[in-house]
Amino acid sequence: MMPSQMRSQQPASIDQFQDNMINVVYNFCSIVTMPVEMVLRPFHGTRYFAPVIMVFSAAMMILLPVIFGFAGAVSHFMPFAQAPPEAMIGMWVFTRLFFLGCLIHGIRKFRLMLHMERELSSLYEGPALFFFGLLPGGFWRQRILYEPLFLFALSIVLPNFFILDTAAANFLMFSSFFLAMKEYTAWYMQWQTIRELMDMKFAGPIIARMADNQASDDELAMVHMASFPKDTPDEIRRDMVEAYKARVL
Repeated sequence: MMPSQMRSQQPASIDQFQDNMINVVYNFCSIVTMPVEMVLRPFHGTRYFAPVIMVFSAAMMILLPVIFGFAGAVSHFMPFAQAPPEAMIGMWVFTRLFFLGCLIHGIRKFRLMLHMERELSSLYEGPALFFFGLLPGGFWRQRILYEPLFLFALSIVLPNFFILDTAAANFLMFSSFFLAMKEYTAWYMQWQTIRELMDMKFAGPIIARMADNQASDDELAMVHMASFPKDTPDEIRRDMVEAYKARVL
């Protein structure tokens, strides 16, 4: 491969790698947060959770009680260890509630899949719980800030009333962090799309002036482009600019 070709393809490959990593973060967080999102977003769309996300999330909910139970059993053999207080909801109960929620949502989604005209957007995560609408701020503030803080507060308050045990409270606390990361990632992907359109609108007039050899060095620097040699014919300059616009835009 020629060096010039490597330089032209390297930025695209880096951008593609970044987009892939963003998708990895989003999907990984979705696996962790699916159990709590089914409660926070009871009317999410039929395609909001992909089947692969549901499979991994179900596997996680089966393994976590085993892991927490093993850790609790080992802690009993440690000196000066105190048994955790009994609570109404532990990880096994949390797992049962998760699969019960999957069944209820599965019936709801199956009915929507049979009657697609009843669903406007299958990818929509659904409206927030009613009391979040009483707080100031819009949609993204609810998702990135209020909902994770609500879960974090529950992970602290509910164990004090013996509703959640330590393992379930820790899971809820970790879920709040992953939920904030997921929602921020979703917001960033939407922001990046709009930002790219605005950048192309900004770069368009500069590239047009570049074709006429009228763009200044400062303007070219803002779009990370170098000027043509002074003796480049006008036809070649315009052809190269058009080829660049076709490849980028």
